[in-house]
Amino acid sequence: MPFPKTEEEINLIKESFWKRWDFPNCVGCIDGKHVRIRNPHHSGSMFRNYKQFFSIVLQGVAGPDYKFIAIDVGAYGKESDGGIFSNSNLSDKLESGALGAKSLAALPGTTIKVPHVLLGDEAYPLKTYLMRPFPREHLTPPRRIFNQRLSRARQVIECSFGIISSKWTLLHKGIDVEPDFADMIVKAICLLHNIVIDLEGEEQISKYLDATIQAESANIRFASLGENRSSFSAYNVREKFMAYFCEN
Repeated sequence: MPFPKTEEEINLIKESFWKRWDFPNCVGCIDGKHVRIRNPHHSGSMFRNYKQFFSIVLQGVAGPDYKFIAIDVGAYGKESDGGIFSNSNLSDKLESGALGAKSLAALPGTTIKVPHVLLGDEAYPLKTYLMRPFPREHLTPPRRIFNQRLSRARQVIECSFGIISSKWTLLHKGIDVEPDFADMIVKAICLLHNIVIDLEGEEQISKYLDATIQAESANIRFASLGENRSSFSAYNVREKFMAYFCEN
């Protein structure tokens, strides 16, 4: 799966997110999906997730066109999205500056500079390069505006998961193979998903989107992982985005 490395590739993603989803300096949306598998022998509870079935986790980053930019497949079902991310190769890459995570760019129409960011839900830690919503308790109007803008843009990863589940119904029924083979199947599905969009265009997947948004949104988790461990710099970046949205 080609990973965007050049400044030109990153700028194309960023500009498309701004044009289509009204979120500036965004280079991807991240989330995790539990893929049902049979109970592996002698695995104990490692693969049993919070929904009480056995699974491996597909963690994906989607671009503005519903294609996967990066995936991580094979984490145990019992692991949290935030924990999977923190121990992933993607996290290491971002810490090293991948996807422009260490470079600053001005918000459209201003001189205010912020990093390029991924967008995640409440299960992810707040980082300078990873924005998550404000906690739901005591939301102020400006914070609510920020959460709404982030939620709207995050639809792309929810839709990506919904589309692959609709096209490859195996993901609904459960994969009756050993975990390592299940990892390979899920990786192949993600690659095929990107290839189908390249060959047929986004209009061919539009029939899946309405049902997908409703189905995947119903599975949003309300965790608080990482909020109290976030750095002052990360809070400051989120405040800048919030102020920008309130003024625009």
